[in-house]
Amino acid sequence: MEVRETVRKAIQDLAQAPLPADDSASLFSDGVIDSFSLVELMSTLEELLGVKIPDAELMPSRFESVAKIVKYFEARR
Repeated sequence: MEVRETVRKAIQDLAQAPLPADDSASLFSDGVIDSFSLVELMSTLEELLGVKIPDAELMPSRFESVAKIVKYFEARR
């Protein structure tokens, strides 16, 4: 499974609102996730994608959209 597909599936499993079709849309502004579910999402993605996220990098602005999350994980695989 591609990184993008894995990310979208993991977000959908935690989503509090419909996942936007636009990968650059803010997941926080659209109410899809909040800061609490972000931590759970990143933990899930670390396990699924085999990438450890240092605590210092776990900032909402870094993981604000599907596009940003995909870019982060693709750069570290």
